[in-house]
This record gives sequence, structure tokens and C-alpha cells, in this order.
Amino acid sequence: MVKRAQRLRSHEMSARPPLERLLVPVRTIRSRPSAATLARHPAALVLLPAAPSRADWAALGDGSAALRRAFAAKRRRPGDAFTGSIGAHGGTRVAVAIVDAAMSPYERLLAAGKAARAALEDSPRRVLLLAQGLAPELAVAALRAGVAALQAAAFRLPNFKAEQPGAPLERIALAAPARPPGLERELASAAGNNLARWLTALPPNLLDAAAYRRLLAGYARRNGLKFEFYDEARLRRLGAGAFLAVARGNAARDAGIARLSYRPRGAGRADVCLVGKGICFDTGGTNLKAHAGMLEMHTDMQGSAVALGCLHALHTLGERTAVDCWLAITENRIGPTSYLPQEVVRAHDGTTIQVIHTDAEGRMVLADALSLAAATRPRAIIDYATLTGACVRALTERYSGAFTNRLATRDAIESAGVASGERVWCFPMDRDYDTDLDSAIADVLQCSVDGKGDHILAARFLSRFVPREVAWLHLDLAAGQRRGGLAHVGTDVTGFGVRFTLELLARRWPRAPGTA
Repeated sequence: MVKRAQRLRSHEMSARPPLERLLVPVRTIRSRPSAATLARHPAALVLLPAAPSRADWAALGDGSAALRRAFAAKRRRPGDAFTGSIGAHGGTRVAVAIVDAAMSPYERLLAAGKAARAALEDSPRRVLLLAQGLAPELAVAALRAGVAALQAAAFRLPNFKAEQPGAPLERIALAAPARPPGLERELASAAGNNLARWLTALPPNLLDAAAYRRLLAGYARRNGLKFEFYDEARLRRLGAGAFLAVARGNAARDAGIARLSYRPRGAGRADVCLVGKGICFDTGGTNLKAHAGMLEMHTDMQGSAVALGCLHALHTLGERTAVDCWLAITENRIGPTSYLPQEVVRAHDGTTIQVIHTDAEGRMVLADALSLAAATRPRAIIDYATLTGACVRALTERYSGAFTNRLATRDAIESAGVASGERVWCFPMDRDYDTDLDSAIADVLQCSVDGKGDHILAARFLSRFVPREVAWLHLDLAAGQRRGGLAHVGTDVTGFGVRFTLELLARRWPRAPGTA
């Protein structure tokens, strides 16, 4: 009993993010892989072509016969992953991913993810990553995918069992002639994704609005970021009635909008604002959800977690872009003070909203967060939200929905999704959709009664709170949660959005002119 209590105490139930464990160190071994190199590692992830040459097998040493037999057991195609062993006594567990130049970035990540999870199955302390028999450009892309996959597989989400998992992975040895170009961005992206997944997976008794505020304040302090919290009293003075309507049903007055600011040396106001929906638990409010719909609603703050993960990645890279991160943090509770259908509330920018459904709370809190962010006059705003079931029904959980007021950049947005392996699809944003949100008594309906095209109408609603001169992209995170994971991420919580955002901003979006 004493030992069990000690184990419980050693894993404190805390909402403090494990910033020092977001990444496994990657050490580059600048020499050709050899049997001796493999033997020094209990596990390896090997990236091979569909038809390895004799020289490719020879590079793995004489002890690779068992691995060759596993390879030959069936016809291998790009995307396949399988395991074997190398060494006189099978001392190195080897997971192989088959890759070729015709694979998309998503497919490379998917194959690398399957192999990475197999390589780490026995909780090794060290793992070797190598590409053999691939053309130089493909080898770099495959190694980057392998690093991303190992980082995702090695990272541990919150776990409160008395018996903890085996020892964590301590090092990734990357066998390559030189450190692959783009690796630092890959690592920053992995760290941001891990942070987003960790926050999203926290139970709702550990990450309520008050705990989230403390977590963000501590995070900002540790990373040298400016932190402000617009509490309910301040939001009331600012006229942020849409957010306050949702927060009204909470038992405690601890909701608010957090603002974290990253400023490179010499930077002034924010160039880009990242805005996230942070509903720590969503009951649906007065329009109460059913059991199945409410069970995972502690993850309804995933948009805010992804926005923070993006900020973390940009800060880690030391990007020259000045960034503000606005996180709308509250719960959506049911109770005697909860907001009601047919209320009319006034948002921060003066827009009056006729409430139709209290479970459409995400667009309410985002309306005021977007308005506050837009008031700082950034060049661009990107917002993230697990917003509508309609988007999931339209795309499944393999893609996320994208909506923009820069219609000429839709191809650029989708191509950034393809290149990052986090795929997005741009939906229509025609103005005539607004007639479905006409209200007889207010400036706009919160949503339509019948729910048709709700993902599009939600985006049209949100577009009212972003001035036309500010480029805006709304991501409806249909792919934020998928059973079995997505691409290289094997957990149901995917952290979707960090890789995509880094790729999009690296392309200096928006470049193309034009507005909706």
C-alpha cells in the first residue's frame, strides 16, 4: 500500500504542461549506418524503398537475414510498415516503413507513424532512425517524417494510473550525412503538436477556466511572453456581451479571454493573431447535449490548445513575426443563470445577436475574441475551433474545413495543407449565405434553425467580426479528434493545425490579393 501511494504521489495530478518533455533530443550521427551502429540501439526505424538493392541490405549488416525474410513474406508497396529484428540474437527491434517519391506528405507521415509506434512498442531508451536506398531529396523528406512520427509516438499524454508506463524514450539517433534541412521546424512543430494534445487530453476537473488561466500565466512567465487576462468585469466594460452570455451559467466567475504576446526584438504590434476557442467543458447549455454528445466535451477547448501550440512553435523557432494569441476560455454550463434561446445580446463591436441554440456557443465566444484581436489591427488572423458537427459530416475526421475572406488564396491554403500533411478543404464563403442569418429583431441570427450548412453559416457569422482589411482564415477542426489518430499521430486527440499553420505562415500567407 505504501509503494502504491508513493507511485501516486510521484505522478501528481496537475495541469502544468510538461514543457521539458515535449521533445526527445535528436542527435545526428554523421556516418554511414552499419551493423555495429544498429547493434548499439535496442530499436530502429528504417525507411526503405519498395525494392531495396543488395547494397541496401548489405548496409544493414549480416544479421539482417530475419528482417529480409519479413520483407519477402509478402509483396511490399509504398506505405507498408512491418517489423523484424537484426543482430545475432535479434537484439535490435527494427520497424520498416516503405516509401517512394510518389507518396504525398500525408502518406509518408502515415507510414512513418505506423513504423514509429512499432519501433517504440517495448519502451526502448534509444532509437536509431535511418533512410537507406532513397534518393537524397526523398531521404530528407522521409527522415523528417520519421522524426515527426517518433516524437508523436514517444510523447505521453496525461496518465493518472497508479502503474505508470515503462521508461520514456531518451534519445533519437538520426543517421544522416548532415542534419536534414528543415529539421528544426519539424521539431518545433512536433513540440507545438505535443503541447496541444496534452492540454486537450486533460480531464475537466484539472483544466477548468481558473486552472487554464493559471497555466497560461505560468507558461507565459517561463517563456518570456507578455500575458493579459480579460476577466468578466473587464469584458463587461468592453461590451463583450456574446462571450459573457455563454459564461453566465458557470458556477464561478473565472471565465475570460487570455492574450499572450510574442514580440521579436524591435517588433511593435502583432502582425498575426491566433485566436482559439477554449470551451473547457460544453454541456450544450439550456439546449442540453445527450450523453454520447457530451462525453468528450472536455476536448472542446482544442482550438485554444492548437493556437497555443502554434505560438509555442513560432517562439521556439525565433520567428521574426510578431504574434498575439487570443484564447476565449470558459465553460458552457446549464443552470438557472444560463443564457437562453431568443435572447438578444450585444457583441464587443456593437453587433446585436439573436440567440437560437445555446450549443452554438463557440461562435459566440469567438465573435468577441475576433473583435478584440481585430481591434489591434494585425495583418492577418487565424482562428481555430472544434466548431460544428456539420463540418465533420461533410469531410469526416480526415480533413479540416477552411474558410477565408481572401478568396484568391484558397489554392494556397489547400496546398499548404497538402505540403504539411494536415489537409484542409476550403468551403464557399459567398455573401448570399448571409440571408439565412437574417433576424427580424437583431443584426444577425446566431445560427439557423434547421442547421443546414451550419459550418458555412458559422463562418459567415464569424466573418462579421473581422474587418475586410484584415486577412482572415477560420479552421473548423473536424480532424481534431479521430479514433485511432491521423497520419503520424496515433492518439485520438490529433492536435491538428500546428503543422499546417507553420507551413502556411512560412509561405507568407496571404500573398494573393482579393477579398470576399
